[in-house]
Amino acid sequence: MTRDRILTALLLIPLAVAAILLLPTPWLAAIFALFTLIGGWEWGRLAGIDSPVVRALYAALTIPPMIAAYLYPELLAGGSLALFGLISALWALVGVWLLVLVKGPLEPRGGGVAIKALAGLVVLLPAWWACVRLHAAGEAGAPLLLFLMVLIWAGDSAAYFAGRRFGDRKLAPVVSPGKSIEGALGAMVAAVILALALAWWQPALGLFAALLLCLAVMGISIVGDLFESFMKRRAGLKDSGNLLPGHGGVLDRIDSLTAAAPLYLFLLLLLGVVR
Repeated sequence: MTRDRILTALLLIPLAVAAILLLPTPWLAAIFALFTLIGGWEWGRLAGIDSPVVRALYAALTIPPMIAAYLYPELLAGGSLALFGLISALWALVGVWLLVLVKGPLEPRGGGVAIKALAGLVVLLPAWWACVRLHAAGEAGAPLLLFLMVLIWAGDSAAYFAGRRFGDRKLAPVVSPGKSIEGALGAMVAAVILALALAWWQPALGLFAALLLCLAVMGISIVGDLFESFMKRRAGLKDSGNLLPGHGGVLDRIDSLTAAAPLYLFLLLLLGVVR
């Protein structure tokens, strides 16, 4: 499993870096839209939509909002700060719910399909728009988007290896028994290191703001990972899919990004790094 995980990462990471840095925003938006569409298909499975036709129709619901958001960015541009602030606040509430309020065993197939399906759209669409909005934000947009990806990749790897080496205290045993407090701390250490790099790269931001941004984004990315784990446990599934060897499905790769991207853009807008 670890070998497949590393080989897949070695293939995908260079492709992602090249796409972010070299492709124009319309092409990148289309690629991200494809992953969002696949994510919608996988989320439909987690939500309990068994019919392939209905699940395909559900996944297709992600297409019109993405087209509208890209063709008419002025519809959202003026409210970007409020929109992504609201989405970030929702993710923070989800984190409190998962870490504090969720108790007892999770029954497979529990909960309403419609509510879970709606949650999938709220998870996927703002993340797509945040990434596209950031990539289109001038010369610094693509490097800032790449920094977000590096932050998530570093945190994911640090949590994985720190958890395997040191993990013995469960972070959220009901939701995700495999995740440990030590693994989360490993991710936070990675965030601090990358915050130092960010402060050096963007000196106008300052070290305190860079630390706040990286730690907050890393923390919320863990919530995104936990929420997908929660959905998988409710669906009685180990992975969201089997498209990526060693990683599962697309959702298993972008779960952290779905929560991190809106908060990252919100903080960059709030701090005036992007406009």
